[in-house]
Amino acid sequence: MNMEDVNHTTVSTIIDTVIQRNKDEKPLRSATFTKQRTLCRNTAEYHFEMCKKVFSSEHETFTHNEIHNTEKPYHCEMCGKSFLYSSNLTSHKRIHTGEKPFHCGICGRSFVQNSNLTTHKRIHTGERPYSCEICGKSFANNSDLTRHKKIHTGEKPYNCEICGKSFTTNCKLTTHVRIHTGEKLHHCEICGKFYAKNSNLVIHKRRHTGEKPYNCEICGKSFITNDLLKIHRRIHTGENPFSCEICGKSFTVKSSLVLHKRLHTGEKPYHCEVCGKSFVTNSKLTLHIRCHTGEQPYRCEICGRSFISNSKLTVHTRSHTGEQLQCCETCGKSFISSSDLTRHKRIHTGEKPYYCEICRKFFVSSSYLATHRRIHTGEKPFGCEICGKSFVTNGLLKTHKVTHTGDKPYHCEICGKTFISNGLLQIHKRTHTGEKPFHCPMCGKSFSTNGQLTIHKRMHSGEKPYQCEICGKSFVNKSNLVIHIRSHTGEKPFYCEVCGKSFVSNGYLKAHQKIHTEEEPFDCEM
Repeated sequence: MNMEDVNHTTVSTIIDTVIQRNKDEKPLRSATFTKQRTLCRNTAEYHFEMCKKVFSSEHETFTHNEIHNTEKPYHCEMCGKSFLYSSNLTSHKRIHTGEKPFHCGICGRSFVQNSNLTTHKRIHTGERPYSCEICGKSFANNSDLTRHKKIHTGEKPYNCEICGKSFTTNCKLTTHVRIHTGEKLHHCEICGKFYAKNSNLVIHKRRHTGEKPYNCEICGKSFITNDLLKIHRRIHTGENPFSCEICGKSFTVKSSLVLHKRLHTGEKPYHCEVCGKSFVTNSKLTLHIRCHTGEQPYRCEICGRSFISNSKLTVHTRSHTGEQLQCCETCGKSFISSSDLTRHKRIHTGEKPYYCEICRKFFVSSSYLATHRRIHTGEKPFGCEICGKSFVTNGLLKTHKVTHTGDKPYHCEICGKTFISNGLLQIHKRTHTGEKPFHCPMCGKSFSTNGQLTIHKRMHSGEKPYQCEICGKSFVNKSNLVIHIRSHTGEKPFYCEVCGKSFVSNGYLKAHQKIHTEEEPFDCEM
């Protein structure tokens, strides 16, 4: 059935029919089952058509049939459900009353039935008595093993009558149907949030209580769910079971692989309804939306400054504490965040994993790639509210604004020189320290900035990417091209305050000014 052809009335009718059938339909007296051979092993399985349960023998199937055919005299006065035994009704009533009389002596967790407690205790003991004879994987309870076996057979006997999707268990089908109905039965009494599955509610409640019942036996770290514990254990084992078939990179969780693949495909499924910008993850979209709303929910308790994300607040807090946890083992440089360290390490390795699909240029980070792409699109989203000039990055806009304000807030504590940005200050400090972290792989020469290294490499390659549109002459860097163009335009923006003579570059002006000071900068060595 095509979902587009199903209107609200039809969906409701089908759902009501399914629910009513589950409540009222009476089973046939004779057992209705099919005998099948499994795909992976040479044994027979008996599939009971009424409830889709699977049995290993014909006798078990007929015995189970009596459950459907036998009258159920014990009725729940709250919901009307019927049971074969009084003990089953007693256990069922605890769902309504919330009573959980069976307690785990290790972690204190409570359960409705003793059987559930027995299964739970296996989390602590590690016991997994139910093994799959096909692949050898073990499970804490028989129901998990039954579900697992369907992976080998591919069997999904429970079908959604609305969209046709199939499921391995009736429980999963019931949960899925709630997507169509919008029904969320399970309610958190603390914050009022609703969930379609009780298991999701149980996990959610642990966020309120702080309960983390799953402990790593290697390092002692605790987790809210067993799945998170399993993922964590891969840190100790080094297991990365999810591999990218394009580049071979491996990941500890499937969700990381899904996100990684979007680097190759360029897929950005999350779209901003305000400006139309797209993002790889929903979390990045959420952060982006705060740029429009101005929301900054994360506040520094020391200085009161607010931030759009907790990670930015964490990085900022370290500026107060002086904490620099991330250290480069190659050069010893420290960084506040691990992402900054990762980007820095690429200076040493030369790794540039992000490439532009238009010009095939490579970059060390996704943010550099995003900025680069604006060269192709011509996008300049950051506008100056004073003069209207637009810029490719917010950093360039901030630098430009200083031309209006004259503000240079970044001071060198050695010589007192001030700068309009922290980046320029850090580059300047290298003149005092002599640090030149950027090395030429061809001749070994070192430079204080990556830009200087890039220009230097062009001496080896002969590349001159900056071309004059008037005469066609090419240059190694943009600044030389700008100076050259002035020879065509006649522009000389640099003036001598002593004699009024003008020059095409600041370098020529400084050389000229030495005539007035009688300074002779070049000494004869003889």
